[in-house]
Formats: sequence, C-alpha cells, structure tokens
Amino acid sequence: QMKRRQKLLWSSKVGGKHEEEKTSLTLPMSYGSILKGLDESNALVLPSSKSKKNKSSLPPISKKKPLTKKQKKELQKVLERKEKKAQRAEILAKLAEVQLPESELKLLYTTSKLGTGEKLYQAKRSADEVKDEDSGPKISSVSGANRKRKWEDDDDDDEEQKAEESSDVDTSSDEDEDEQEDEVNNTTDMSECKETSSVCQETKREVKVEQDGEKEKKISDQEKVQKKPSEPAIFIPVDRSPEVQEARLKLPVLAEEQVIMEAVRENPSIVICGETGSGKTTQVPQFLYEAGYASDGRMIGITEPRRVAAVSMSHRVAKEMNLPTQVVSYQIRYEGNVTSDTKIKFMTDGVLLKEIQKDFLLQKYSAIIIDEAHERSVYTDILIGLLSRIVPLRNKKGMPMKLLIMSATLRVEDFTENQRLFRTPPPVIKVDARQFPVTIHFNKRTPLEDYTGEAFHKTCGILVFLTGQAEVHSLCRRLRKAFPFRKGNTEAETSEAMRKFKKAKQKKTVSLPRIDLDNYSALPVDEGDEDREAGIGDEEDGDSDLDLGDDPADEKADGSIPLYVLPLYSLLAPEQQAKVFRPPPPGTRLCIIATNVAETSLTIPGIKYVVDCGRVKKRFYDKVTGVSSFKVTWTSQASANQRAGRAGRTEPGHCYRLYSSAVFGDFTLFSEAEITRRPVEDLVLQMKDLNIEKVVNFPFPTPPSTEALVAAEQLLVSLGALEEPPCTGRLKDMQRAKLSCPITPLGRAMASFPVAPRYAKMLALGKQQDCLPYVIAVVAAMTVREIFEDLDRPARSEDESSKLNQRRARLTQMRRLWAGQGASLLLGDLMIMLGAVGACEFAGCTPRFCENSGLRYKAMVEIRKLRGQLTNAVNAVCPEVGVFVDPKMTPPTEHQVVCLRQIVLAGLGDHLARRAQGEDLVDPKWKNAYKTPLMDEPVFIHPNSALFKTLPEFVVYQEIMETSKMYMRGVSAVEAEWVPQFLPQYCHFGSPLESPSPWFCSSTGTIRCHRSSTFFRVGWQLPAVEMEYPEGLERYRLFAKFLLEGQVLLFKHSSHLLSNPSIMLKTWANINVLTLLLIWLVVLSSNCTMFFSPPPVLLTAYCQWLPESVHQEVAKSWPPL
Repeated sequence: QMKRRQKLLWSSKVGGKHEEEKTSLTLPMSYGSILKGLDESNALVLPSSKSKKNKSSLPPISKKKPLTKKQKKELQKVLERKEKKAQRAEILAKLAEVQLPESELKLLYTTSKLGTGEKLYQAKRSADEVKDEDSGPKISSVSGANRKRKWEDDDDDDEEQKAEESSDVDTSSDEDEDEQEDEVNNTTDMSECKETSSVCQETKREVKVEQDGEKEKKISDQEKVQKKPSEPAIFIPVDRSPEVQEARLKLPVLAEEQVIMEAVRENPSIVICGETGSGKTTQVPQFLYEAGYASDGRMIGITEPRRVAAVSMSHRVAKEMNLPTQVVSYQIRYEGNVTSDTKIKFMTDGVLLKEIQKDFLLQKYSAIIIDEAHERSVYTDILIGLLSRIVPLRNKKGMPMKLLIMSATLRVEDFTENQRLFRTPPPVIKVDARQFPVTIHFNKRTPLEDYTGEAFHKTCGILVFLTGQAEVHSLCRRLRKAFPFRKGNTEAETSEAMRKFKKAKQKKTVSLPRIDLDNYSALPVDEGDEDREAGIGDEEDGDSDLDLGDDPADEKADGSIPLYVLPLYSLLAPEQQAKVFRPPPPGTRLCIIATNVAETSLTIPGIKYVVDCGRVKKRFYDKVTGVSSFKVTWTSQASANQRAGRAGRTEPGHCYRLYSSAVFGDFTLFSEAEITRRPVEDLVLQMKDLNIEKVVNFPFPTPPSTEALVAAEQLLVSLGALEEPPCTGRLKDMQRAKLSCPITPLGRAMASFPVAPRYAKMLALGKQQDCLPYVIAVVAAMTVREIFEDLDRPARSEDESSKLNQRRARLTQMRRLWAGQGASLLLGDLMIMLGAVGACEFAGCTPRFCENSGLRYKAMVEIRKLRGQLTNAVNAVCPEVGVFVDPKMTPPTEHQVVCLRQIVLAGLGDHLARRAQGEDLVDPKWKNAYKTPLMDEPVFIHPNSALFKTLPEFVVYQEIMETSKMYMRGVSAVEAEWVPQFLPQYCHFGSPLESPSPWFCSSTGTIRCHRSSTFFRVGWQLPAVEMEYPEGLERYRLFAKFLLEGQVLLFKHSSHLLSNPSIMLKTWANINVLTLLLIWLVVLSSNCTMFFSPPPVLLTAYCQWLPESVHQEVAKSWPPL
C-alpha cells in the first residue's frame, strides 16, 4: 500500500504541475470591448487575496555534489542493463532469421511432457485446429495460469522497488535526474505492459474455462471406455535387412508412426489419409505388429478391394519384415495360404464379410484395417457400417479391437459428420507428403473420341490408363508394331539408335481407327503370343522420354526405341499379371497399358511417367428395369490424382493428362459410391441373415436410395427369402413393414451360398430329381460370367483373319454340340454352359483344351473353384444330400432337363420375357423381338444364343446387356403353364372355372380347381392351371357337399340322406337350418386340410341329414380323435 501511495502522489504532483501551466492564462486588454465584464477599470482593482507563488517558476539552485560509491555502482548497473538489452535485441533478430516456422514448431514434442497424458497426435490435432481457427496459444490449465501471473507480479514488484531506490539515491545531479526519468519511464512502461498481459491472461483463462466446459460436455457424450491401469509398452522386434530399412526411412508415413500408434492406442477407430506413395498400406500393418497387436493368438486383418492387391501386398510385407508366408498370409475367394501361425492376414472385403456371418465379434482379430476406402465398393461400405457397431461391442465385453480406415483420397466428411456411423468422430491423421513429386501436364485440347490415338502419341515407356480390355490390346498391338522389341538388342545398339532417331525428324502421323466404345463386346479379347511372352521392367531414362512423347509416332516399325509393352486388367490371367513385377530385358523401355486396376496399391517398379485418358468404364444399372450397360464416362478428380500418384512411387515423375485443365475442373470431386448405382438385394439378404431387420436404419457411409431398398425387399419376398408384409392395418405401419420383413428359414439357407439371391434360390430347389450337381455347375458358370472368348474383333492381317474364322467355326460347332437336341436344346444357353463345364472337367481343365474350344482358361479355373465352394456350402446346409464334384459328370436326362428348366424359372421369375404378339408386329422394330414386364423397348435374343433360331414364346434370361440393341444373355425356354404354378406371386388369378368343376383330392385332403390368370402388371394371358381352391365361404360349402356325398370319410350313407347335397351350393343355403348348421361347424373347424380325422362336433350336424335309424351306425364308424 505504501508503494502504491507514493506512486499516486508522484503522479498527482506531475498532473498538478501540468494543470497550473495550462491554467495560467493572460488576456490582452484590447479584447476588453469584446469580452463581457472586462474593462480598463479592472486593471486598477487589487486582488482580494494574496496570490500563490509558483515555486516551479523560480529557477532551482543546483548544487553539484560528487557521486558516492553506491551511486556510481547503481549508475553502472543501469548502463550495463541498457547495453545488455541492445545486445539481446540483436541476438533475437539473428535467431529470428533462422528460426523454424510456427507451424513446424507446434509439431515438435518436448520430453518434459512425457508421462503427463498429452499425446503427440493430440498436439498435432490442436495445432491444426489453431491453424484453421487462427486462435492464439492456449494455457495448459487454470492453476498454471494463476501461478504464472503470481510470478510475473513478483517480478514487477522487484523492478519497481529497484527503480524507486535508484530514484531516491540521487536527486541533486542533472545527470542523475535524467537517469531517474529513464528508470521511471521504463518502470511505467513495464507496469502498463504487465497490466495488459494480466488482462490477456484473465481473458485466456476465461476462454480456457469455457473450452474445458465444452470439452467435458463432449466427453460426457462420448462412449466412455473403462480406463485400465498403465501397462508396460510392448515391442515385437523385427529383423529387417539394411536395404529394406533404408528404403522404409524414406517413406513419409514412417515419420508419423508415433502419431498413428498413439491415436490407435487412445481411440477405438481412426482415419488415416495418406497420399499415394506414402507407404501406408505396407507400413501401418508393421506398426501394429511391432506394437504387439498380433500377440496373444490374435491377428491383424487388412482388407483390400481387389484380389491382386491382397496377394501382392502380403508378399511385399512378408519380404520387408523378413517373415515367412505362414505368418504374413492372404485369403481371397478361392485360394489362400492362411495357417494357424498367421499373424498378419490380407484379404478381400467379401472374405471378411463371410467371417462376420460366422463370428460377428471377430474374436480372432485385434485390429482391422480397411484399405483403399476411397474406392467406395459395396462391401467396403457394408464392412465399415458393421465394424462401427462391432468395435464398441468388443470394448464393452472387455475385448478391445481397433479399426483403421485408410485411403489416399477419402471423403472424410462421410465419416466425421455421419453421426449414425460414428457417434464420436474418429480422429483424422493426414500424411501430407507424397514420396516423390509428380509434375502434371495438361493437354491444350481435349480429344472427345480418339483419346487412344492421343495416348499413342504420348506413350514413351510409361504407364497408360485406358478404360477397357479392347482399348488395352489395341494400343498394345500398335505400340509393338511401331516400337518392336527384339531379344538381340543390346544397350549400345539402343543408345546409338536413339541418337539416330533424334536426328531423324521426317515422320508421318499414324492414322488410328476410331473406336465406338459403346458398341463393342465386354468380353475379353484373345491373348496373343506377344502377351504371353511379355514381361515388365525398370529403366531410368532422361529427358528423351519427354521429347518422344511430343513427337508423332511413325507408322513403320522402328527398332531404335524398343518398347516392352504389357497389358494389365482384372480379367488377365494371374501369371500374366505377375509379369509386371519382374525386371525387363536390358535395353528396353517399359510400357504398361492398364485399366483402372492399376489405380490401387500396386507399386510397379520403374514407372516414371503416366498418361491418363481421364475416362473410366463403369457398369450402370437401370433401377427400374434392371438393364445393365457399360458406359465410358469421365473419371473423378480423386481418381485422376490417384492415377498421377503412380508416377511418384519410386522416383520423381510426370503425369500427362489427355484433357485440359478446364475439363479437369468439371470433374466430380469423388467417385460415386458403388452402392448407389447397383442392385442391393444380395446385401439386404446378407444383412437380414445377420439379424439386421431394418436395413434402412443401417449406418451406411453413403446410404442407397429408399427405392433400391424397397425393390430389393420385394424381390426377396417373391423368392421366399423374406416373410410377406401384412396387407392390412394402418398405412404407416404397412410402409414400415415393407422395409423390415424378417428372414425365413429358406432365406437363411440362401444366405449361406456365396452367390446372388436368384441363383441361391435355384440351389435351394436343386436337390429334386438328383439335379443338384447340374444346378451347381450352371450357377457357377452364370456367376463367373464371360466364359467364352470374344472372336468378333477385327483382324490385323489376312493370316490372323483366317485363323479367327477357323476358331469361330470351331466354337460354333462346339456350341451346337453342347446345346444338344430336343429337350436339351430348350434349356438354351444354360445347356451350353453346362456342356462346356462338363467337357472341360472331363478333359482335365487344361489350357490347351480351353484354347481349342474357345473357352477362357481363367474363367474355367474359377468355375472349378466355385463349384467346390458351392458343394461344400450345400453339404453344410443339407448334409443328407452328400453331393460331390464329379469330374466325369454325365449329361442330364430328358426328365432332368425339364426339372432344370423349372428350377431356373423359379429362380429367374422376374426375368420373364414374351415374344412380341400381333399388335406389336406392326412396327418393324418388334420383328423377332421380346417384351419384358418393366420395359417398353424391345429386347432380342443374341445371335450367338442357342435359341436364336427357335424363338420360343416364353423365355427367362440371366440379364439384359445394352450395346447396339438390348440383348438377353443366358436365355432358357419355359412353358406358359409353368408360370402360374412356379410364380404365383407374380400372377393375378381369376375366379375358379365352372368347367371342369372343383373336386376333392383325397391324397392331399384339399379341394382342387382350375383357374385362369394374367402375368404381373402387363396382363399377359396365361392358360388355366389346376390349383387349390381359394379361401372363402364357397370353399367351406364345397367341403360340406363333399362330406355329405361321402368323398371325405368314404361313408356308405349317401343313399340315406334326407336332402340332396347339391343344395349346399344354392344361394338360399344360408337360410336353411340344416345347411347353415353344417357350414357354420365347418367354418368353426377352420382347417379343411385336416379332415382325415374330422372333429366329433361335426357328427351332430351330419346326423341331422340322416334318419334316426342310422345314427348309431354312423356314430360307431365316425373316426375317433
């Protein structure tokens, strides 16, 4: 208080001095006429009181005294402090020049915070938030802020005390006064600064308190996991080679290992966004392995969207970790090397989904990694939705499991902002750096049609992205022709020829054919000898690649620049795909022509340049008609960046985009999720099997449309896999019931088969007439698709044309042989598939037989594996069948062929087509055409079909493909009278026919009749068929009539009846006492099918129709209970 008083007194003195100086005002007398109350007489008036003398106006008498030793020391200290301040400012200025940016300083982690609970990934996230929100630094806690303020106040007091002492020491000298004023000014400035800082500290403390309150509120909403006591860190040593370790250190993701592992330990689910080439696919599983997540008998599971990626990544990780394939294994649909010692398991999405059906909690896994989530495949979305529920359930049961979602280009908002998916938004860890930079080059113009020709001009030993197999093989052949590779080439000859080629500038532009991308078959083309002998390699070349890419190619062959050209697409044989990872012959330049299969995690060595056509071929389904078609569309910006990243995996690269930057700006940011553009009945069935009845409430990352879910449930109800929703009740309840139909026992059996629901229904019905082996073979062939080679491609030369004609004739002959004659021919394309599978198995499924017969060897091997898988599944569902894969399977008999056609009709009932009738034939476009229930346009049988010339009235088809026309694939003929028998759910039945009249069937205990019907909403008239009499009062009248006539109990008392039984059918029967009593008792029994032993209550009503003399005899012969 004393110090504060002195300070106030001093300030008041200074303030009073200034006031006196300001108030001393003199007015000249010339203004007396202007100012009121002032005149010349006032000058003679004496003041009423004695005026105060201003002491400050008197000059002070200065007496200089010599400085004492103490004053000299204090003065010396002041000068030294000033000098230190000047030097400190220079040092800080120099340090500022070399200091790290603030954004990088926030990423550093101090060892003083070890054990305090603060994690590096939290610090990084807070730094990102500060950067985004432009907020100031935060104080660690309120108590820490108070302590800091206390320390600063103490420092202020000490400085003020020193300043006052120095001011009291010397008051006589002018120099000392100057020093005193300097010290006082400094003290005042410092006090003002400290007061300002204290206000800032209080403000920050209030902000921090509010933030802490929000944080506590947020934590209360989160799922609270019980905190376990601290455990020692686990580290599993891995013996890597020095070369591998050196390569790992160059990967950007390795610098984020601590961030990732801390986030994994503290959170049940995390999202990792790493650019292409960051190494996340290979390194994150190794991080988890070293942290002990593969110990205690549990595994680390990694899902990949493609089989090629799963197999190649397992080999790559095993090689890097120096572990055998028994420890780092893979599992895809038909093969795998998983053992009991497996610790890291790579697999496809469908494999993990099947494991969830068997073990919903996935108890043998400690961590699941969903890789390449940006592709948004159907199974990826389903897995993420299921795992978002499995992970919290595991945590509640004390068996924690971690979920890591990894992607190069991920729409993070689908996860962080989807409250149905994750109640607590998972932390997002970004690995910002690509391993090597990629330079992007846009075209000045965008070719709309001949982009394959533009790719031909740009190709110079790089990776080229096209849309389909036909384009891939076409460009491969042209590149091999323009830049042939001969095994005798040497590096010296190649370099010499390169120099000669650079000097030669007289070149002609090659004329490339324009390809109608919507008018060629989706079947894979033949793999020529060049494809079988091709390999892949790595060659580092210089700027000559850029020069060559800009020059037009020569039409003539030029061996000076040999290209080692390879195709790469999903239907390519595995041994052909594996060649892209092997080194090339010396003196050649690598060139890979690929579809979007090369966008994923595959790292192809030596790829430095990428040519991106900007297109992608996708399969589109019509939501109403179900028609599928392949269309070439623009890709997304995310996919384009993913393709560009292929060039920066092993060294800096370049990406040439065959479109302009303006076109790129019009691309969608992300690819459309597959689940939104395809039917979802198979997914709905699998989810119903997991007891998820309300699929509409499932936490999809991107939910399918409600129309697609309703159509899927309607199809499953018609197949018998789901129970029918109620037809009566409130409208809202009926609408809800349509999307929550429970699964039936048949549906559970169908869900156990790894095929589409339509094919699963065929398998469930296949054990009749010993047809199950044939149904399995047909379903396997229909599931694999594309089992025949496409021989309709244009030939390069006359020799090739003659060879293609011979192969076409051979294939046509084999198809006729497999189709058979008579009843077998009516099975149509399915009979050809069955014959092809049987003949291939009989011959041992060799590549030579497949080539001679026009079959695709890879497809036939896949059919063989699927047959074995389906056989095991059928035996698991129905062990008494005992079916097995017979390599010497005999052709089906005529009766079995009829049964097969009926089974196919029951499974593909909604794919029924009828030949165009008279009124449609007026239009020429309906010639030889068929009409379907959901389409107004005509559809046709493909010319390669076995039924192309037969043209049955009714057919069922596997699918409709839209090319130049709407063509039906997988066609089989059916009979019109089968439709109401096997597809009653699609038919509208009329009243029972009077002729022939209804009758009682003693074998089934039911009343039978004939009824006519129409098919579905199109109203196709179907022939009348025999079936059970419909429910209603008329049915009970008929039963009472047959009971009186003795047809039900076979009584011999019909001759003693008091009235004719036919009166039961009269309109006035309801008012007759005898008929009314009998009808009422029959209705009361409410089950006409169980009247092999009718209840005794009917005995009384029956005796009313007989005389009393035969009552006792009837009672004795009445069946007992």
